[in-house]
Amino acid sequence: MNKIIYILFFILCIHLTTFSQELSCQITINSTQVQGTVEKQVFDQLQKAVYEFMNNTKWTKETFLNQEKIDCSLLLVIKEKTGTDSYKASIQVQSRRPVYKSGYYTPLFNYEDDNFEFAFQQFSALEFNLNTYQNNLTSVLAFYAYVVIATDYDSFSPNGGTEYWQRAQLVVNNAQSSGNKGWLSNEQGQRNRYWIIENTLQPVFNGIRACRYEFSRNGLDIMHEKPEEGRAAVLKALGLLKPVYEARPASFIMQLFFNAKADEIINIFKTATPEEKNKVVELLMLVDPANTTKYLKIQGER
Repeated sequence: MNKIIYILFFILCIHLTTFSQELSCQITINSTQVQGTVEKQVFDQLQKAVYEFMNNTKWTKETFLNQEKIDCSLLLVIKEKTGTDSYKASIQVQSRRPVYKSGYYTPLFNYEDDNFEFAFQQFSALEFNLNTYQNNLTSVLAFYAYVVIATDYDSFSPNGGTEYWQRAQLVVNNAQSSGNKGWLSNEQGQRNRYWIIENTLQPVFNGIRACRYEFSRNGLDIMHEKPEEGRAAVLKALGLLKPVYEARPASFIMQLFFNAKADEIINIFKTATPEEKNKVVELLMLVDPANTTKYLKIQGER
């Protein structure tokens, strides 16, 4: 009888260590701008609470193996204490995914949200309900959890992240009457959480999601075996951005794409043929003119 119990316990332990939640999210909190022993204790607790919230919440209906977790990071910079338990901060969210048969990770999302205010009491639990707005801290965290998952899914299958973009949209909708910044359409010149979702789900921006998929699956994922074909596929994928730019020049969602991918694109084409270099630089200067100086470096590499 004891042997049977031991075997069952062993199987349970294997199951628990093999299957897990979706995110592997590293949490860093910088509180140097807000000093004090009490505050340090609060921020230590906040870091633990945010870590558990991001990594232990079940965000999807899927079952993930440990090695399938989505790699991401969250940097929370506390800028000001605005009340007894309230703070003004910025939050930078980054995510990446592994490239097939390599030790390389490709960046997918990189955004610093400078419009973040929240309240937190020491030892309080972070709770979230997709269908209701409870507080700004968990709503912002959940929003970016869904964005990270949606972006990752989009990189593995065409429009694969739609369900999770829609969940992020529901978080935005629930926060409309909260009074907190970052959720409304008339803030920050169309550059906030509202516009991340609005842009992403509009058909006119489908080329960006298609580019992310083609870039990742048909470009990077074959590059370890067929570097020339992979690079050609990346160039073809970037061409999908041209009609998006022509329809909506200088869009926020295009900027977000290049926040994550600009440096990687430069590295990919450093060893390209002169013809490929000229083509990609011409295209990049059109769709992402803000980074023209960076892209010109491609032509100087060989």
